[in-house]
Amino acid sequence: MPSALRFAALLVLLAPPLPAADWPQFLGPFREGRADPREAGLPATFAREPEVLWRKSAGSGFAGPVLAEGKLILFHREGGDMTTEALDPRTGKTLWRSVYVTDYVDSFGFDNGPRAVPAVADGRVFTHGPEGRVTALDLATGRELWAFDTAAKAGSPPGFFGRAPSPLVVGERVWIAAGGELDGRDAGVIALDVRTGAPVVSAVGDEAGYASPVAVGAERLLAWMRNRLWLVEASTGTVLDARPLRSTMDASVNAATPLACGDGRWFVSAGYGVGANLLRITDKPALEEVWSRQDSLDCHYATPVVYEGHLYGFHGRQETGMKLRCVRLADGEVVWEAPDKLPGGTLQLVHDRLLVVTEQGELWVVPASPAGFDKVLAVQILRAGHRSHAAYADGMLFARDSEELVAVPLR
Repeated sequence: MPSALRFAALLVLLAPPLPAADWPQFLGPFREGRADPREAGLPATFAREPEVLWRKSAGSGFAGPVLAEGKLILFHREGGDMTTEALDPRTGKTLWRSVYVTDYVDSFGFDNGPRAVPAVADGRVFTHGPEGRVTALDLATGRELWAFDTAAKAGSPPGFFGRAPSPLVVGERVWIAAGGELDGRDAGVIALDVRTGAPVVSAVGDEAGYASPVAVGAERLLAWMRNRLWLVEASTGTVLDARPLRSTMDASVNAATPLACGDGRWFVSAGYGVGANLLRITDKPALEEVWSRQDSLDCHYATPVVYEGHLYGFHGRQETGMKLRCVRLADGEVVWEAPDKLPGGTLQLVHDRLLVVTEQGELWVVPASPAGFDKVLAVQILRAGHRSHAAYADGMLFARDSEELVAVPLR
């Protein structure tokens, strides 16, 4: 290990503990792509490039890591095994492993591993495999608590690339966008009891897309499915409103998750002609359009972030290249566009800084400012050709590619 890396590792291991600032689910603690406000801010400049603290081999899949209660959780596939591992976030050492056997094969030969990011809540880890198996594990030991097969029990179809929406835990229920039917009832989304795995509520007559459900307060759910955006009463599954929102092109996907933007507003975006849409949930309640624009911030798969009245995200299709953009929330006007054209990438917000992980394997640090694009840092941390979402907690970025999971100290 180089001396600089040994020194960085020593600083991390000897650093005094800070208040827990976890990244326990898809898109972080608030499902908005932003870090816990208790996190320390990032430096304005970097005197030297951050170095990878540790590396760990990773199997196939696009499920990004999560971190909760001192454990880093990785959900990946090793041969015929769907594997969930708990790691020590400071060393990468495996604390426990839980495995189930799968015969899932991607219809397009794309990748046979999991797509959905795990969720951790109240001492339980919830995973959603591409074959449709929802699993609850004990966070302390990795012991399997229960499993629910959405394909066998609810007829969940695989879609183009397997089941992908990440679990959402709200109170005593874990919500899954399954896109099926349960006992003759619509089960586009299913709420399972977190303790037993028994179905509690099912709703929505629609296929699942690739966007994950989000909570609207404690009482409602917003689910962007294959064909419509649905607003649902969480306690009963009653549909409050639904808005047609999909491409006329059959080979298209809704993949970016709806983003809360304050004052009851939600940003929803996709490529394939869907475009950027800002909606408001009214008191009725109903979904009301604020504005809709093409060629503003058309998100192919990565969910953008919002900061001080501006959206930041990747615009364009992977096949033709994407660019990072800043867009004014009020009207969708493009404020700036980065000059770099990329296959794509994902991003998250740490206070007023964007952490961008590109499909080329680079980590960028970019100020979240409408003043202009400024790449404060660009460093290679991964192989090219991967698109999973990273996690950020306690000053460390955890990201993966097709072969490895890495930890990069940034504080």
